[in-house]
Amino acid sequence: MSVSRRMFLAAGAVGTGWMLVPELLGSVVAAPVTVGVVIDRIKEHVGVPWRAQTVDNLLAGDPGIVVTGIATTMMATFEVCKRAQALGCNFIITHETPFYLHQDKTDDIKDNGVLLAKQKFLADHEMAILHFHDHLHAMHPDGVAKGMVEQLGWQANVDTGGDLKRLHFDGMRLQTLVQGIATKLGAKTIRVVGNRELPVHRVATSWGYCGREGGIALLADPQVEVLICGETREWELVEYAQDAITAGQAKALVVVGHVLSEQAGMEFATSWLKTFVTEVPVKFVPAPEPFWLG
Repeated sequence: MSVSRRMFLAAGAVGTGWMLVPELLGSVVAAPVTVGVVIDRIKEHVGVPWRAQTVDNLLAGDPGIVVTGIATTMMATFEVCKRAQALGCNFIITHETPFYLHQDKTDDIKDNGVLLAKQKFLADHEMAILHFHDHLHAMHPDGVAKGMVEQLGWQANVDTGGDLKRLHFDGMRLQTLVQGIATKLGAKTIRVVGNRELPVHRVATSWGYCGREGGIALLADPQVEVLICGETREWELVEYAQDAITAGQAKALVVVGHVLSEQAGMEFATSWLKTFVTEVPVKFVPAPEPFWLG
């Protein structure tokens, strides 16, 4: 057995990317880092206990794959997978599912041509994908909220209690607030329910999907004038926002789009990963805004 092969096996056994080889006393040699090793380090550094029930699982590839590079992304679309592979990254860490359902089940579409093409590409290039959703949100502070506040430049607008999802402003027009969001995020398809001239003082954010249950409670809060979310159902929260305005309430709903409303969270995750994964490149591969205006 070669020395390099022996180093790799020993490193895998002890869960570290480094070891001393007895035949090379005094030498420290870098061993290949595997997908499993990276996942173990994520669990060690995330700062919260790893949940027994979670969608944060390895969905493609296996733990023994030697990592050549890590790509982080908001959504591992087929196009993002191809870009990651072209960048030399064979391990993708994605915030949202790559397989069209939050719980990642594919039994009902197992023979679908698009799914099969994507799975074949990943297998042909020996690529792995980790779904990293629950624990990014569970970090202290929430990794998505932290990334979004930083990208939008809203650090000074965070409420005095330190809740990154609650913000205050100086009464700027709603349209001015939305235009600022669009500029900072590079968004082209933000949708708004509310008066363009509404003075904005208090904002709540629910990055990503915001449903009826949590959304109505947020928008009904007397301390909230504007709710910003990624996406929602139009026959639920959108209708409620319309009715609240008709009832005479000074309210507005801003729907950014799911990808752009959480993307900065994975940009934050890129910097965070680089603090404990140093053997291979870690690159942020943004997912594009999927819509265009007709």
